[in-house]
Parts: sequence; C-alpha cells; structure tokens
Amino acid sequence: MSVRVSDFGKTSQGKTVRLFTLTNSGGLRARVITYGATLVGLDVPDRHGKAGDVTLGFDDLPGWMGNRSYFGATIGRFGNRIARGRFTLDGKIYTLAANDGANHLHGGTLGFDKVIWDAEPIAAANAVKFIYFSRDGEEGYPGNLAVSVTYTLTDANELRLDYEAASDAPTVVNLTHHTYWNLADAGRSSILDHKLMLSADYYLPVGADLIPTGQLAPVLGTAMDFTTPQTIGSRIALAKGGYDHNWVLRGAGSEIRPAARLEDPASGRVMDVFTTEPGMQFYSGNFLNDTIRGKSGTIYARHHGLCLEAQHYPDSPNQPTFPPVVLRGGETYRQTTIHHFSTR
Repeated sequence: MSVRVSDFGKTSQGKTVRLFTLTNSGGLRARVITYGATLVGLDVPDRHGKAGDVTLGFDDLPGWMGNRSYFGATIGRFGNRIARGRFTLDGKIYTLAANDGANHLHGGTLGFDKVIWDAEPIAAANAVKFIYFSRDGEEGYPGNLAVSVTYTLTDANELRLDYEAASDAPTVVNLTHHTYWNLADAGRSSILDHKLMLSADYYLPVGADLIPTGQLAPVLGTAMDFTTPQTIGSRIALAKGGYDHNWVLRGAGSEIRPAARLEDPASGRVMDVFTTEPGMQFYSGNFLNDTIRGKSGTIYARHHGLCLEAQHYPDSPNQPTFPPVVLRGGETYRQTTIHHFSTR
C-alpha cells in the first residue's frame, strides 16, 4: 500500500490543487484531489486482471473546475434537493440558492464540490483526510460547520469513505459522494447492460421537479424493484426513461450494512456498496447529453454513467416523517460508505 502526493495544477486565483494517489496490493489505484475532495479516477482490475478506470471525469484541473455534473465530488452541506430552496429550523426560515429550477441542489451555487479542502495523508492507513470549514451563512446555511471526509483504500479492495461534521449552532447536514460509475469502460459505452441490486423494498415517489411527495411506495411489481439483480435498461422505459430516485434501505440505523450491488457482465467487475445511511439515490445519468467531453476526449452520452449516492432522503428538512438531518451544537455527524470491488 502507498500514498503519493503531487500537484494537480493551479486555480485561476493561483491556488495549488494537490493530487493524492492511493495504491493497494490488489491492483486498485484511487486518485483524489483537494478541489471538491473529488475522486478523479479509480483503476480496478477486470476478470482477466487488466486494470481500468471505472469513473467518469476529466483529464485536467480546468475540466474538473468546469464540472457542472458533480463528477466524483464530495457533496454538502446538503446532498440532493431541498424544495423551493428553503427550510424552517427552530421556527426560523432559512433561504438557500435556487440552483435547480426553483429548488436547491447539492449545497448550492458554491457547494463543497467547488471549494479547495485541506488534506492530510495518513500513510499507515493508506488514506487521506480532507478537511473543510464552512462558515455560518455560507450558501444560506446556519452555523459554523467543521467537516471532514477520509478516503481509505484497503487491501480488501475497499474504497472506504468516512465523514464527520460538527457545528456550533443548529443546522442541517446530508453529506454524500457523487462519482459516476461505469464498470465497463469509464463512460465510453452505456450502463444499461449493467446489473443492479438494491437492498430496498420501498422507494420515494417524486413529482415533476424530482422532489419527494412524502410517501414511501413499495417497489414490488414496479420498474423500481431491484431487490434481485436487474439489468438497468430492461425496465428503464417504464421509469419515464430514467432513474433519479431515492430508495429506502433496509435496516435503517447507525450500523453499516449492504446497500447495493452493481455488476458489469462484460468485464466481470462487481461493486458492492455498504453504508450507514438510510437512503440510496440511484441516478442513471439522464442529463448526460453529448455536450461533455471527458477523459481522453470521451463524449459522455445519456446513460453512460450512473450514481449510487448513499445519503439521507431528499428534502428531509421539509419532510417531518423522514429520518432527521438536524445537527445541533455538541453533536457529531458521522457517515460511512464502503465500495468493495471484486470480479466474477
């Protein structure tokens, strides 16, 4: 195992962005930068032992800084959508940026994906810890928030993400990770032949603006049923041509547990996801539209990548029946998500 540090470039303001490369004994290599605490690449062997990148993204810093699709990024303060860009906490209304139509998405105009994080390599653990201090009022959120995310690459072929946050005043927090996965070829082809299984018997129906209605609907008998492995493209037409929903994971609580399994039959690569979070947002790359030129000049077309975002439910600050997302002074927010890679 090893951790290597190098420069990845400078921002237009002259700030240096650093690249951390984590390598394990199983042939995996993860590359993470301080801009957005972003995973910019993950090489994983296929069934024949040939390693290849399984993530979408860009070759250089300008590409990542122009990233409007959140490729690989750490998302906060609040991942996913908040209806009408507002919520009430302890009787006070807070107004956030409306950066997704009338709604607030992924932390706002300058979310955690668009800032430079401090970083500390942890060589003994084959890890790097990213640290950011979000000031009171940033993007409209209350409270000074100290947040960290630690990427660890283990010899068990796991990419582990451990999040922590603490605030000096009541606020809302929902951190997540936004890599676009394509286990076949990093986005050169469609993910519709991938097989997906989700440990969820219910999902959250949404309205036209992708805000949950507040109901929990059973997946049985619908295109949302991934309780057994299903080829993603087999029923996508029944989901109005694309998935962008949150599934209610079984066994909600603080214990880490199975959440998803993704498999590419062609390469044999398998990714199992485990998390402490109550929900999993499965997004099938519906808004990729041939306008993004990514790694090695690849044009990312619709459904050429997918996201599996372990998180609390969208619009939780406005939905009293959803698991709570309020973090108060003296409390510590914790979240762990593990991506385990194998072949078959």
